[in-house]
Amino acid sequence: MKDNGISRRHFLYGALLTGAIPAGGFGTVPSLKFLGYQSPNEKLNIAGIGAGAQAFNDLRQCETENIVALADVDWARGEAGFQRYEKAAKYKDFRQMLDKEGKNIDAVVIGIPDHNHTIAAVYCMQHGKGVYVEKPLTRIATEARLLEQAALKYKVATQMGNQGYSHEATRVACEIFWSGEIGEVREVHAWTGQPSWPQGMTKVPPPTPVPDTLDWDLWLGTAASRPYTAGDQEYKDFVAARNAARAAARGGGAGGARGTAPGAAGDPAAGGRGADQAGRGGGMGMMGGDGFYLPFNWRGFYDFGSSLIGDWGVHILGPANWGLQLSPQSLISVECINKDALPPFTFPNEIALKYEFAARGNMPPVTVYWYHHAGGDAYLPANMTAEQARKISGTGPQVGPARGAGAGREGLPPGGARAGEAAAARQGGAATARQGGAAGARVPQGSGYNCIFVGSKGYLGTSGRGEGVGLLPGERWADYTLPPQFLTRSPGHQRDWIRACKGGVPACSHFGIAAPYTEWLVLGSAAVRVEGKLLYNAKTGLFTNNKDANKYLQLNYRKGWEVKL
Repeated sequence: MKDNGISRRHFLYGALLTGAIPAGGFGTVPSLKFLGYQSPNEKLNIAGIGAGAQAFNDLRQCETENIVALADVDWARGEAGFQRYEKAAKYKDFRQMLDKEGKNIDAVVIGIPDHNHTIAAVYCMQHGKGVYVEKPLTRIATEARLLEQAALKYKVATQMGNQGYSHEATRVACEIFWSGEIGEVREVHAWTGQPSWPQGMTKVPPPTPVPDTLDWDLWLGTAASRPYTAGDQEYKDFVAARNAARAAARGGGAGGARGTAPGAAGDPAAGGRGADQAGRGGGMGMMGGDGFYLPFNWRGFYDFGSSLIGDWGVHILGPANWGLQLSPQSLISVECINKDALPPFTFPNEIALKYEFAARGNMPPVTVYWYHHAGGDAYLPANMTAEQARKISGTGPQVGPARGAGAGREGLPPGGARAGEAAAARQGGAATARQGGAAGARVPQGSGYNCIFVGSKGYLGTSGRGEGVGLLPGERWADYTLPPQFLTRSPGHQRDWIRACKGGVPACSHFGIAAPYTEWLVLGSAAVRVEGKLLYNAKTGLFTNNKDANKYLQLNYRKGWEVKL
C-alpha cells in the first residue's frame, strides 16, 4: 500500500510513535527490528558531510543521537566539528567515509556547497542512509528531479534544511490561507536584501597557492576544473569599494544592515558568527579571510550556487509554496523582469523574478514575485504605509515562543521566532523585534515582513524564514482570532527527520516535497541569464520557447564525478 507518498510501514510505525500500539505487542522492539526499524529509544549513528559552518550547526541539532563520522574537504573550516566530536572518524572525501564507515552509519547530514549536494546525497542513499540536505536542495532544477527519483528508488528518510517548514508561524499562515480569511490569493511578493558576498566581478584573478588544509579538487567535485585563487589586489579593491558603497547606502540608520542577508556573519539574531563563532558564513569584510571562491562567496557563482534565489528564497517563499500548493506542474512561466547587470560568471546584485502559476484545485492562478532589493519594503499594498501595515505592539495573537524562549531550540534560529522577524527587519527596513511588544523593542521602520500575500479580501505577511505571520494592516491583526489548528506542530526540523529515519512518518520537507519546490524556484537562476519569459513544461523538465536557455538546466558533471542512480 502506498498513498500520498506514505508507505504502509511508515503508516503503521507512525501510529506507534503516537502511542497507538495494537493489543498483541506489535510495537515491541524485537518486532520493530524485524520490520527493519529502530526503536525510538535507540540512537542513530549520524555522519556529517561538512564539519564546520552550516553543517556544524545542523549536527549540533542532532546531538540526541551519536555523531560517528565527519568528512570535510577543508580541515581548517571543519575544525569546529572535529573538535566537538573528537571521537568521530575524520575524512576529507565523503566517498571514502561511506565506503569505510558505512556499516556504522545510519544517516547523514549534508551541509556542503550546493553544486555537490546531489552527488553526496545520491551516494549516501545508494548506501541505504537517510539524508538531511541543506537548502537549496540543488543548484539547478534538473538535479532536484534527480534527487526526487533517487529518494523513491532507495526508500530512505529525507529532509531539506529549510527549517521554516517546521516553524509554527509557517503552519499558522497556511491555516489562515485555507480558512479563507484573505480570500483568493492572486499575487505574492517576497524579497531579501542584496547579497552580502561579492558578486558582479568581471575578471578571475590569477591563481594563488591552495591552503594546506584544503583539497581543492575535492571541493570542486562535480564542477569543471579551474585553478584556485584567493584573489589579488584588484579584487580586494573591488570588494572594499563594494562594502563602502553598501555602508553608505545603509547610512547607519535604524534597521541595521538592510542589504545583509539574514544569517550572514555579524547578524547575531539570525545565528551569524556574532552569536556562534562556528556558525554561518557571510561575505567579504564580514567574516574576514574570504577569498575569491571560499569559504562562502561561491554562492554567487553560476557554477556553484543560485545566489539569494536558493539561499534565502527557499526560506522566505516556504509559506507560499506550502499554503498555495505550488508545483512545477502548475508553473506556466518564469521571467527575470529586472536585473542591474549580467556579469559573466556571477549573478547580478539586483534581481526581480516573476513566476506565473495556473489554477490549482479550487485556488485561482497566482503570480509570485521575488526581489533582490536594495533596501526597505519591496512591496506594500496600495494606499497603505509601512506604519499601517506593521503589527501594533502588544496586540494580536501570539504565534511561536515569546522573545528568547526558543534560543538554541531545534528548528528555530538562536533567539527564537523573534529572531526571524529581526532578520526580516534587516531586509525590509527595520521591524518591531517582537510581535507582542515590550519595553526596549526595536524602533520600527518597515512593515516587518519580507513576504506579502495579496488576497481578494485582504493581505497576509510572513517574515524571516517563516517565523512570523500577521494580517495587514496591523489593526486587522490586533483584533484577529486564529482559525482552528489544522496542521500538526513540528518537534523541530532535524528531530522531524530523525524520527523519519527511525521509521516514523516522513519528514515535513522530504524530497517528495522539497524537490518539486526546489525545481520551480531555481528555474529563476536560469531565467536570470536570458531575456524574456520562459515557458516551462513540467513533463519534460524543459523550456518550450527558448531551447538555448535549456543549456542552463543541463547536468555537465566533471569526468569521474558523474551522478548515476
